[in-house]
Amino acid sequence: MEDQDLLAALRAGQEEAYEALIERYQGPVYNLVCRLLNEPSDSADIVQEVFLKIFRNIRAFRGNSSLKTWIYRIAVNEAYNHRRWFSRHHRQEVGLTRDENTRGYEDSLPDRGRSPFDLTSDRETRALVEEALAQVNPNFRAAVVLRDIEDLSYEEIALVLELSLGTVKSRILRGREALRKILEGRLEPEPSLHWSPQPVE
Repeated sequence: MEDQDLLAALRAGQEEAYEALIERYQGPVYNLVCRLLNEPSDSADIVQEVFLKIFRNIRAFRGNSSLKTWIYRIAVNEAYNHRRWFSRHHRQEVGLTRDENTRGYEDSLPDRGRSPFDLTSDRETRALVEEALAQVNPNFRAAVVLRDIEDLSYEEIALVLELSLGTVKSRILRGREALRKILEGRLEPEPSLHWSPQPVE
């Protein structure tokens, strides 16, 4: 089913269309959210909220962008909202150990086992890249993830992030440079990554 047909079925309230939407986008949305958060363990809850918002607002979607772009915009916004909320309410409460009322240091550690790159043959390289990606400025990270991992066009990224095309290209360039600096000396001279950075057009 093409996205346009899926959209029509969703607007008609067809149950199988909702199942098809989840089957098609749950994995990509989860991977995207994981990479945008500093607390990947919260990703499942955020993805659930993303799909609730999709279901609630599907009839209001006017089709000014693709269905995928619209869904990614919701996912990015939810991830950003969660990160802001976490910064305000939790960071000062994190201790070195956990008890019944506070979050422990171990709760903030990223879950490396959830990385989608772990299923690839070059696991060590993927782990290094994921670790480095988490250190990049969140604004630059989002642009790099959408371009180099999710393979969105510059125009689609501009719609998802609600930025100008020039700003998108600038953030991709700066994000790639930040990644390069973090990974410098830690990878082989020419690592064979699925999403090897390409020059910004």
